[in-house]
Amino acid sequence: MLHAAPAQRLHPQDPAPDAAPYVHADELRTAFALAMSHMYRNEVALYGDLVRIVQGVNQSALLASGDESQANNNTMPDSPERLSLERHGAIRLGLPSELRTVRRIFALLGMYPVGYYNLAVAGLPMHATCFRPITTTSLARNPFRIFTTLLRPELVTSEGGTRDLALQLLSRRSLFSAELLSLLDTAEQRQQGRLYADQAQVFIREALRTFSWASGVAASTVDECARLRAEHPVLADIACFRTAHINHLTPRTLDIDAAQRAMVSEGMAVKERIEGPPRRRCPILLRQTSFLALDEPVHFPSEHVSLGDLDDCQPRWEERSLVQGSHCARFGEIEERGAAVTAAGRRLYDELLAETTAAVNVAAKGRKYDEILSDTFRDSYPDDLRELCRRRLIFCRYRCKGKQPTRMPPDFAALLGQDTTTSTELHDLMDKHEEAVIGWAQRLVDDGVLVAEPITYEDFLPFSAAGIFQSNLQKTSSTTTSTSIDNAENSNQTGSPPSVMAQGGDQGSLEEALGCPITDPDVLYAQAQKDSLLECLLELGVTKAGM
Repeated sequence: MLHAAPAQRLHPQDPAPDAAPYVHADELRTAFALAMSHMYRNEVALYGDLVRIVQGVNQSALLASGDESQANNNTMPDSPERLSLERHGAIRLGLPSELRTVRRIFALLGMYPVGYYNLAVAGLPMHATCFRPITTTSLARNPFRIFTTLLRPELVTSEGGTRDLALQLLSRRSLFSAELLSLLDTAEQRQQGRLYADQAQVFIREALRTFSWASGVAASTVDECARLRAEHPVLADIACFRTAHINHLTPRTLDIDAAQRAMVSEGMAVKERIEGPPRRRCPILLRQTSFLALDEPVHFPSEHVSLGDLDDCQPRWEERSLVQGSHCARFGEIEERGAAVTAAGRRLYDELLAETTAAVNVAAKGRKYDEILSDTFRDSYPDDLRELCRRRLIFCRYRCKGKQPTRMPPDFAALLGQDTTTSTELHDLMDKHEEAVIGWAQRLVDDGVLVAEPITYEDFLPFSAAGIFQSNLQKTSSTTTSTSIDNAENSNQTGSPPSVMAQGGDQGSLEEALGCPITDPDVLYAQAQKDSLLECLLELGVTKAGM
């Protein structure tokens, strides 16, 4: 049950707090995420097994760490409470108008578009952003994320009319109920983007319908679905269904290698390799794996019917009006999150990935990609927390240990003016001399005055996401039906279908569809690091008068 709470500031554009019993966006997000997890567990039985495996692995990792607040060799500070709640979902949208409405839905949950992902470089006619919380406080309460892709029809060939067919199917559907749209209007126009507790219950129910499997009744005929799938497997999943059904709902594990072994031992059809960086003592960025997409029953209308008629009372349709079939799209993903890397850290990561790929191409027979990847990173990417911080390869959150510094270094003291006594003045100082402040903070870490903790990477890697997608698209050899569909068997299963070239990104068009700018995730990580340093300076009394 949701509990009403006074409205609180969640975002710079949010209204000031008042006494109205609105549901806090963080609480609403948690309730929504739990409801989505319950829905997905009912729809995909193996998801429950996946969560059980991850919880068991996490419990073992926490016990082995000796301190439940710092797992992964004391490099990640996230709490067990956060880990138990943490999920990310993924949805695929077809029209800019759909994305605009989804953005409105997630705004009520305190989730905003962060990061631009061009998936065309991996042969997928889509680009994406991630809706997630953006403040440190909200992330700590519940870091629920939705990786949201939007079809780029200009990357789909018009040969055979598949592009027009996809757009026609998308134009005929309505993802959002009238009740949900009315609630969005009410919240935005009369309640400053917030909901009362009774409205929140309705909002969750109606929003979940948008992302559900919808009883597995397609919005296309079986022949239309087969045509789109022959063009590109993802087209059928985007355009042939009445909802933006979740493709996966991902729990976070502290040891993805152990979780993968457990999945295999339970007989799950697991992806061959883990995407992302190699296993490390100090994890960075994101590692992902999954069990492969499930073959799920689908009913296809034998001819075009009113989608509204299918929504409420499927039994009134005669059995011969629907064609029994199946579709593979939804899979079970898990992830292991490491430290957010700086621009320098990301450049080094990309360089080592390119070096690995080149080495694989000329590798001696029997040498596997993961073996070469591990060797390449071991020699070139530091795996020691202090060294990662010293070389500014990761973003860190600093906190005081209760010990005072013995003296202020002369070079840093010179930066402090006579009147540097307030948080505003210190903030201005950091803006002007951030590198010097970080350098001094590192010396305080060495002296045992401060602790540096990696800031968790909250975002995604486009090639890892595409690798997961491609593994599951390749698994789905066809959209089967009880009738013969020869052309579906000829669908392209390679990583780069000929109709999707390695096009550049188009962040501008995605922002236009959203109706708002996309936040650069590095800006958020840098701000979190800066805020933690400011708190430490104030706590230590770092002013000209105080030291």
